[in-house]
Amino acid sequence: MSDNAKETSNRAELRDRIIVRATEAFTSHGIKSITMDDIATSLGISKRTLYEVFEDKETLLREVLLKNQADKNEFLENLLAKSTNVLEVILVCFQKSIELFHKTNKRFFEDLKKYPSVYNMMKNNRDKDSESTVAFFKTGVEQGIFRDDVNFAIVNLLVREQFDVLLNTEICNEYPFLEVYESIMFTFIRGISTKEGAKVLEEFIHEYRKNRIERTGNNSPGLINN
Repeated sequence: MSDNAKETSNRAELRDRIIVRATEAFTSHGIKSITMDDIATSLGISKRTLYEVFEDKETLLREVLLKNQADKNEFLENLLAKSTNVLEVILVCFQKSIELFHKTNKRFFEDLKKYPSVYNMMKNNRDKDSESTVAFFKTGVEQGIFRDDVNFAIVNLLVREQFDVLLNTEICNEYPFLEVYESIMFTFIRGISTKEGAKVLEEFIHEYRKNRIERTGNNSPGLINN
């Protein structure tokens, strides 16, 4: 390997390490409380080296979110390749999102709004995702899992608004975050499901809650980090 190729490879490896470390720090403690100094120190590199790779914290945050989106897309593609049942895909994604919420400090979502360009990028990506989501639900109609009398564009918009309420109000001061999240998801899926779909959903909920009780030793949904 030539010196230039080796340097390029080392720089790419460093870039990936920085993104991984920043992701862990931002999601665990929130974005505002983590400085570029913190990230550089935790990686054992100088702040100058960090700034040579990412010009500022906002640029780093943008790359963290883009990497997260790419990972989600890859996970979904692999999942779709293995399953032909739309509802099963949705429920596996639900479990995956629960795992992520367990690892994410609510301040992370609150802090995102303090970076308007990054926040708007997320919203634009979400708008693009909505089109594929609606098409995905229509596939569920063809499979007999979801009702054929539902306007999925409207329903999808309403669910998105409910998640915005979840993140932007004080409801989680009164109820556990995951309990609210589960209520939104399960109520939504129940409402659009046929009898066949509802049966699959209830079997999933039964196993999901059974496994949660076995993990926690009680019936209380886990709380997101404060």
